[in-house]
Amino acid sequence: MPMRRASPIAIPAVITSLAALTLAACDSDPAELPPLSEEALAAVADDPGAPNDQLARQLDEWFTDETVGETRAALVMHGGEIAAERYAEGYDVDTRFVSWSMAKTVTAVLIGMLVADGKLSLDESPPIPRWRRPGDPRGEITLRQLLQMRAGLRHTEAGNPPFESSEVRMLFLDGRDDMADYATAQPLEDEPGRTFEYSSNTTVILADIAARVLSDDSPDPEVRRRAVAEYLQSRLFGPLGMDSMVPEFDAAGTLIGGSLMHATARDWGRFGDFLRNRGSYRGSQLLPRSWVDFMTSPSPASDNYGGQTWLNRGIGLDQDGNKANRGPDTLYSAIGHMGQYVLVSPDQKLTLVRLGHSSSEERAVLMDQMMDVIELYPAE
Repeated sequence: MPMRRASPIAIPAVITSLAALTLAACDSDPAELPPLSEEALAAVADDPGAPNDQLARQLDEWFTDETVGETRAALVMHGGEIAAERYAEGYDVDTRFVSWSMAKTVTAVLIGMLVADGKLSLDESPPIPRWRRPGDPRGEITLRQLLQMRAGLRHTEAGNPPFESSEVRMLFLDGRDDMADYATAQPLEDEPGRTFEYSSNTTVILADIAARVLSDDSPDPEVRRRAVAEYLQSRLFGPLGMDSMVPEFDAAGTLIGGSLMHATARDWGRFGDFLRNRGSYRGSQLLPRSWVDFMTSPSPASDNYGGQTWLNRGIGLDQDGNKANRGPDTLYSAIGHMGQYVLVSPDQKLTLVRLGHSSSEERAVLMDQMMDVIELYPAE
C-alpha cells in the first residue's frame, strides 16, 4: 500500500503549536527578581561561605517581608566568622537585646560547669531544703529531670487567663520578689520524669540551685547575686568576650535564669558558636563536650527538647507546630518569646541569630526563611 503524503499544512501547524507553547511558557516564568538594595548587599561579607546575592536576598526577607513580623537584628556566623550582619532602624551593633527564654540555655551551661566542678550531680536530688523534708515526694526529683523539663511539678507556662499562669505569677505577681520560693513551693502533678512540661519556673529553680551552691547556701540576696554573677563572668562571659551580657536577678538574689538576660547580637552569636564548638573556645575547653552532648540530645520525654535547649527533632524547632520539620537533625536552638533565636548547625559550621518581635503565625513564616538561609550552606 503506498504511503500517504502529509498534508501541506500539517508541518506548519505543528510548528505554530510549538511556538505558542514556548511563548506561553515564557509568559508563565516568574518575574525577574528586583535588584537588591545597597543595605541588603552591604550586610554580607566578601566571602560568606555561600552565594553572596542569595544570602543577601534571603536575609533581606527577614527585614522586608511583613509576614515575619519585626526583625531588629540578624547575624550569620560561618566557621566562627561573621558572614552577614544587619540591623533595623534604631538598633545597632551596641544594642542589648533581651533574651527571654534563650536565657534557659545559658542557665544550662551554668549548671553544667557546676557539675563539672563536682558541686552537683545529674542523677541526685538537688539541694532544696523544703524538698528534703521526710516524706516530701519532690525529694525524688533529680537535677537531670529539672534540666529536661520533666520534673512533674504543677507549673503552667501559658495559662488562660495569662495572669493565672505560673510564669506570669512568678515573674510579675505574687512570686516576683522570691521567684525560687514560689517555684519550689508548687506541688507535684505528675510522677517525676514521666512527662515533658516546658516551664520558666523550672529554670528559676535551677538558678536557685546554682546560687545555693556558689554562696554556701547564704540567705543574703547580695551574696547570692554576687556569687552567681562573678562565676558567670569568670567562667563564661569573660572568656568568651561576651562583654555586653547583663543578667537580671530578683529581690532574693536569684538569677532570673529562664527569661531575663541582655546582650548584643554579636554576643548571642558568640554564645551559639561556643556551643557549636562543643564548649571549646580558642583552644580552651570551658565546658565538657559531654555536657553539650547532653544539652543537645533528646530527653526520654520529648524528641525536640534536650537540656534547656530546643532540638530539630520530631516536630522540629517550630514550637507552635505550624510547619513541617526542615533542616538537619543535628540543628538545635536557644529560643525566646516572640521570636528570639540562636540557631546552631554543627554540620554546616553555622550559627544564626535573629532578634525581634513576631507572633505565632509570623514565626512559622520566619522559621521557613531561617531554614532557607541554613540550606544555602552545604554540610561539611
